[in-house]
Amino acid sequence: MIRPFSSLGLLDRVLRVLFPGVLFLLLNGCASVSYYSQLANGQLQLLRAREPVAKVIADPQRDPKLRAHLAQSQKARVFASEQLHLPDNQSYRLYADIGRPYVVWNVFVTPEFSLKPQNHCFPIAGCVAYRGYYSQSAARGEAAVRRLQGMDVSIGGVEAYSTLGWFNDPIISSMMNWGDERLATLIFHELAHQRFYVKDDTEFNESFATFVEQEGTRQWRASRRLAPENGATLRQRDQLTQLVLDTRTRLERLYAQPLPIEQMRQRKAEAFEQLRSDYRAMRDGQWNGDKRYDAWINAPMNNAKLLPFGLYDQWVPAFAALFKQVGGDWVRFYAEVEKLGGLPVVERKAALKGLAES
Repeated sequence: MIRPFSSLGLLDRVLRVLFPGVLFLLLNGCASVSYYSQLANGQLQLLRAREPVAKVIADPQRDPKLRAHLAQSQKARVFASEQLHLPDNQSYRLYADIGRPYVVWNVFVTPEFSLKPQNHCFPIAGCVAYRGYYSQSAARGEAAVRRLQGMDVSIGGVEAYSTLGWFNDPIISSMMNWGDERLATLIFHELAHQRFYVKDDTEFNESFATFVEQEGTRQWRASRRLAPENGATLRQRDQLTQLVLDTRTRLERLYAQPLPIEQMRQRKAEAFEQLRSDYRAMRDGQWNGDKRYDAWINAPMNNAKLLPFGLYDQWVPAFAALFKQVGGDWVRFYAEVEKLGGLPVVERKAALKGLAES
C-alpha cells in the first residue's frame, strides 16, 4: 500500500497510483512490457521512499552529516527559485534514500560505424538517446545483448533525473556523494528541465540545463562571496570535451566513406588512439601532468561512449550567448529559450548555431 504524503499535492498522489496503468496504455508492443514495467516499478519505489527534507533535518536520530548536507541543500533550493527563477514547488524539498550509488543506469547504443544513437521514446519525455534501468544488472544484460548484435554500447550511472514536473522529485541519496556545491548544481540542472523541456531534442534540453547549472553555480558561489570555480579545472573539462567533439567529427567523416569493413575498423581504432595521444600531450604539456581523466581515457573506447559529450555540451555556448544578449535577465532568458524551443527543429538548430558563432 502506498503511504500518503500530506505535504504533496493531490495530483502527485493520484499520478503515483495511476502511473503504471497510464504508462502501459500509452505504449505499444508486448515485447517491451518487462522493460516498461521496471520503469514504472522503479519510479513508484522512488515515490514511496520520499519524506520531507525538513523532517530528516529535525530528526536527531538521523546521520548528522546527512542532516547538515540537506540543510545546505535547502539554501540552494531557495536560491534556485528566488534568484534563478526556477520552479517553486516541492521538488528537492523531499528526500529519498534508495540504498544504491545511482538511481538509474543509462545504456547508450550506436551502430558500429555510426554516431547516431538508438533513440527510445516515452510518453512523458519524448525520444531520448538512451534506455534507463533501475537495476545495474538489468542495464548490463541489455548491454550484453546489444554487443552480441554488433553494436557499440556504453553504460553510465545517473545520480538524478527529472520527471518534468509530473511528480515532486526528491533529493536522492545518490546525489549526496559530491559535497554541498555538487548537490546544488544537480538541483539547478534538474529544475531547469522542469522549467522548460522540448520533446525529442536531447541536445537542446541537456545543453540548456547544463548552461543553467553552470551559470547558476557561478551566481550561487558569488552570492556566498566565494571565489569563482577553479579556472584550471573548468578549462581542463572544456578542453577534454573539445577533444572528444573533434574525435566525433573525424569519425563522422570516416563513416561517410565507402571503405571495406576491416579497413573501417582499423581507421576507427586509429581515431581513438589519436584521441588518447592528443589527450596525453595536452595533459603533460598544459595540465602539469594532472591525471584526473586518465581512467576514462584509458578505458575501452567506442562510439557510444562519446555520445553524452555531444548531448550535454553541444549548445551550451549558444545558451551562454543568449543569456548575454538579454543582459543576464533570467526571466527574459527563459522566454527566449521557449521561443527557440517552439521553432521547427531545422530552424531551431540553425538559430542555435548562429548564437554559438556570435
